[in-house]
Amino acid sequence: MVRTKVTRVGMVAGSVALAAALAACGNSPSNNPAAPPSSSPAPSSPSSSESPSSSAAPTSTVQQAAPKPDDGLCKAKDVQLSLGTGDGAAGTVYRPLLIKNVSGKPCTIQGFPGISYVAGEDGHQVGKDAFRDGTKGEAVTLANGQSAAADIGFVQVRNFDPGACRPTEVKGLRVYLPQETASNFVPAPGTGCAGKEIPGNQLTVKTVHKA
Repeated sequence: MVRTKVTRVGMVAGSVALAAALAACGNSPSNNPAAPPSSSPAPSSPSSSESPSSSAAPTSTVQQAAPKPDDGLCKAKDVQLSLGTGDGAAGTVYRPLLIKNVSGKPCTIQGFPGISYVAGEDGHQVGKDAFRDGTKGEAVTLANGQSAAADIGFVQVRNFDPGACRPTEVKGLRVYLPQETASNFVPAPGTGCAGKEIPGNQLTVKTVHKA
C-alpha cells in the first residue's frame, strides 16, 4: 500500500514539472512572432552616386583689360573738325579739313585722313573712299587749341555720266583720323555718286599739314 502511494505521488510531481517546462518554452520571445526584434538594422550609407559632390563648381574670374598706354596720337574725341573755305580748279573745289585739338593736352597727327560721303538717317557711305593724293607728310604736333589741315578735293559729280554716277544727296563727310578707328562727322550737304564705276574720283585728300 505504501509503495503504491509513493509511485502515484512521483508521477504527479513529474507531470507538474513537465507542464511547467513546456509552458516556459511556449512563452520564449524567440518563438513569439509578435515579439519585436532584439535590435534594429543599421541604416545603409548612401552610394557614391547619391552622395553630394564634395567639390564646388569652379568660379570664373573676370579680369579687366589693362588700359592702353597713351600713344600721344590725336583721337576722334580729342579734335573738333570743320571745313574751311576753298577755291575751284578744273571742275574740282578744294577745301581744307581743319583739325583742332580740344583735348586739353598735346597730340600728334600724321598721314591721310579717311574721307567718304555719307547719307540717310543711318549715315551709310555713298561711293568710294577719297583717293589719297600725294605722299605722307611729316608728323604734326598740336598743342591744345592748335589746328592742322588736310586739303580735300570735291569733284563736280554732275560732270560724270548720270548712269555711272547715280547722283545721290549726301549730308556730309565721315572722317577717320590717321591710325584711328573711331570716326567724326562733318556736315557738308551736296551731291555724291553712289555708283563706284565712275571714270575718276569724286573725292581726293592730301596728307595732314600745319594749318
